[in-house]
Amino acid sequence: MEEYVGQLWHRLITRAAARRYPAAAVTLAEVSRSAGILFRALGGDGGLRVEAANATSTTARRSWLQRIAGSNRSVELAWRDSRGLRLPACIDCFPERALNRDLYLWLAALAAQPETPADWFQSSQRNTQAVLRDYPGMRARYRRLVDAHLALRPPPAQLPPDEAGQEYAIRTALQQPGASAALPGARRAAYPVLLWLHPAPPLASATASAAANDTAEATRDSNSKALEDQRRRKAERVALPDTDRGLITVRMENIFTWGEFARVDRAGEENEDLDEAADAAESIDTFSVTRDGKSVAARLRFDLDLPSASCDDQPLGPGILLPEWDYQAGCLQPDYCRIQPLLAVNAEPCALPERLRRTAARLRAQFCQLAPARSWQDKQADGSEPDLDAWLQFQAERASGQGVAADRMYRDLRSGIRDLACLLLADLSLSTDSWVNDTARVIDVIRDSLWLFAESLAATGDRFAMYGFSSRRRDPVRVHQLKSFDESYNAQVRGRIGAIKPGYYTRMGAAIRHASQLLVLQPAGRRLLLILTDGKPNDLDRYEGRYGIEDTRHALWQARELGLQPFCVTVDREAGDYLPHLFGSSGYVVIHRPSQLPRELPLLYARLTA
Repeated sequence: MEEYVGQLWHRLITRAAARRYPAAAVTLAEVSRSAGILFRALGGDGGLRVEAANATSTTARRSWLQRIAGSNRSVELAWRDSRGLRLPACIDCFPERALNRDLYLWLAALAAQPETPADWFQSSQRNTQAVLRDYPGMRARYRRLVDAHLALRPPPAQLPPDEAGQEYAIRTALQQPGASAALPGARRAAYPVLLWLHPAPPLASATASAAANDTAEATRDSNSKALEDQRRRKAERVALPDTDRGLITVRMENIFTWGEFARVDRAGEENEDLDEAADAAESIDTFSVTRDGKSVAARLRFDLDLPSASCDDQPLGPGILLPEWDYQAGCLQPDYCRIQPLLAVNAEPCALPERLRRTAARLRAQFCQLAPARSWQDKQADGSEPDLDAWLQFQAERASGQGVAADRMYRDLRSGIRDLACLLLADLSLSTDSWVNDTARVIDVIRDSLWLFAESLAATGDRFAMYGFSSRRRDPVRVHQLKSFDESYNAQVRGRIGAIKPGYYTRMGAAIRHASQLLVLQPAGRRLLLILTDGKPNDLDRYEGRYGIEDTRHALWQARELGLQPFCVTVDREAGDYLPHLFGSSGYVVIHRPSQLPRELPLLYARLTA
């Protein structure tokens, strides 16, 4: 009974203290596409993706109801960093749904403004002025948001004098951007300004931790993106807690907090401790992680990441050194990556799987129509039969006294030539081990796609090559030769395709540079570089995030400078956040149903080369 009454009281006091409107809530998932388009259209960095922001703590004054309920200790504000545009996962602070959606769009427009060295109070007003000046259509939306936000802020008359001075300055800055010169000091922080970006976004801890821990594993499960709770938690690295501190192990100030230190083996596929702690973790704002210093198991697993030489594909040479683009320094780092070409020499030759033969037969029939028709070539030095027109012309000219040579008196029936070459580069990273349905993984879909792609192109007679790639930091970037330009498509090539397996990471820039070197050597008027992937560039080191995006973009720019035509085919549903920045609006296609990729890929090639 006591527990039931306590739950009723908790719900009552929480609802009374909360100033939220769940019925009018707008989530980030609903507006992420619109906000991203607006952000980039107004000059924002095209390489940044829209992601959910962390809820950060605030020391602003709370009402007595909020203090009793223990609410409003944190707030979700927007900011921009080197990896993405961070927007609140849900906005329900206004009673009208249109206003909550307008706030998302306003924050995206404000974040598109260039960074200025001024302090937060001045830069917020300056950026607001710039948006209202350059984009007059935002003025009416901004005025509605200001009126609604001022109604939520605490009345200055109810605040202490120092906090009231702060509140007057903020209200003036919101109503007349640029009118307040400075924010007065106060013992408490001001009430959060929802219409401005975060005054001190939590960037330092996450960035420093990633840079200092170069050897830490940074794997990400591609299926974990669709979490029910999109709010990001803060993280911090702490010292290992002492497990033997005597009888008194709990500090009195922590009695009303929830905390538990759990040893987690990240190598394990199943961890019951994590499953049991999942519900409790939902209420934690900050996760603290540490290393126990016992590196034996981690070092053993580290060595097992790469297969032994007897089980691995055969290396083709010592490797190829390639540069990599450092967008922060604005230059290429020479000989930074090492490409290791590999060949699966132990792959058994095989026939096309039975399940694909009907589809392959239909595609071959369609692609045969792309092959140039046979036609008679007149006035040839050699051929299958005499050219009567050429012979009559020769006799007429000789009879008129002209001295002509009888060297082109034949005609021959020959096939035309499609003057193009294609190199298909397939992503074989560990993320392709995820399941697309109950019967197939992404790697299985890619394998079937490569088989049908080769069957189709073999029918046209086009010159084509197929390679797969994965990486483990910058050395090595593994490039698997499935079919070179000089090889014919046969059972041996089908065996190599059947032997592909997922592993490691996606250093896409280095793979594109290597593929470009191979493709540019082909004597063709049109050269297509087709990239097949299931996610964005990533690796264990700093290649994760903006660095990898910019290196891949530079590699694609180099490919275009060589006269190549890059095109990306992806099954990543979030590709719209970063692929336009890499390939342009018409340089990629998203296959929303991965199981359809084997059938769609050859048809896509036909449309690209028609």
